[in-house]
Amino acid sequence: MASLLQRSFPRTPSPLSTGERIRRGHTGANYKTNNPWNSIYQFSRPHTVIGTVFSIISVSLLAVEKMSDLNPLFFTTLLQAVIAALLMNTYVVGLNQLTDIDIDKVNKPYLPLASGEYSVGTGAMIVTSSLIMSFWLGWVVGSWPLFVALFVHFVLGTAYSINFPLLRWKRSPVAAAMCILIVRALSNPTAYFLNMQIHVYERPVVFPRSLILATAVMTFFSIVIALFKDIPDIDGDKLFGIQSFTVRMGQKRVFWICISLLEMAYVVAILVGSISPGLWNKVITVLGHAVLATTLWARAKSLDLKSKAAITSFYMFIWKLFYAEYLLIPFVRIFAYGPGRSSHQPPRWPRPYGEAAVGLAGASGRSPSLLPVRDAQQTNVRRNCYYLFTTRKSMADELPGSRDNGYT
Repeated sequence: MASLLQRSFPRTPSPLSTGERIRRGHTGANYKTNNPWNSIYQFSRPHTVIGTVFSIISVSLLAVEKMSDLNPLFFTTLLQAVIAALLMNTYVVGLNQLTDIDIDKVNKPYLPLASGEYSVGTGAMIVTSSLIMSFWLGWVVGSWPLFVALFVHFVLGTAYSINFPLLRWKRSPVAAAMCILIVRALSNPTAYFLNMQIHVYERPVVFPRSLILATAVMTFFSIVIALFKDIPDIDGDKLFGIQSFTVRMGQKRVFWICISLLEMAYVVAILVGSISPGLWNKVITVLGHAVLATTLWARAKSLDLKSKAAITSFYMFIWKLFYAEYLLIPFVRIFAYGPGRSSHQPPRWPRPYGEAAVGLAGASGRSPSLLPVRDAQQTNVRRNCYYLFTTRKSMADELPGSRDNGYT
């Protein structure tokens, strides 16, 4: 299968001869380290590995309602999900490197395939084995949310990179951004939360406010990552005809669009935190995002857009902000609700008088007359409101003896 994969992804033809690339310093030969651990490290794209681990742990914790939920099954399932996701991540980033070898010799000459440390056959073997093991683990675990997350990542990651008709969506800036947005902001947070909620705890499908906030903020982050990743790669993209937003609009304009989007995301998070219940929720959400927004703005103002090294460093800084956001999300879940009440429990709306009376009596095992006065008063209010909008018939006629048992 590896040989088939290798034949299916021919290198993109380079408009530069080998001698010209060497003269311009575009080969990766000078980046060889002969260090196998460094090669594995670079091939896996460590910033995506860290982002994947942080996101899965963070959204998995959103399903925890009480300390007893942190049981061995939780940690076992979490480990399985992380390993399966990292294997799929290796497939996606490896496939992208296989199809972009000549482009990476310009943009990222330190990568193993671009530098020549890995042959195309070695890269194809790593990519194929990672894909097979990821799907195998997802199938063995038996969690449909986990398998769906892996499948979505596989489909979009393949469509993003592979050089087949109607595919290689990275050539379209909109399609490329949508691939990253769907995986990072929609599919992964939702699926890995439901992996715990349904597969581990066997609870109904719910979408707590903290998950909705995470999805909203990560939508901004995903768009920014999709746009910003092409800013330092503008030379190679121009050379090989990749019409990214940076190529079309220029580095400076795309850079400030990215900064504006992130600041908007932080404003949204601060507003949500300011109106959320609980003091700790307000403090952590508002203060945490205010610090991140201020730090981002200060670094953006001092960035030299003419330095590729500075732009690349800033791109890694955006990923650190991405990690920090996932560190904040579990705290929003923990402090957003008072003790004894789960974020997944629906509000207790008033019920019709009959259901309320039977429910109160049945729950206590006593007659309604023995219920606390407060409960009796609440039931009386519900009963009268219900009858006001349904019938003019007296409640005393409907419940015999109700005038004698504390209901009126």
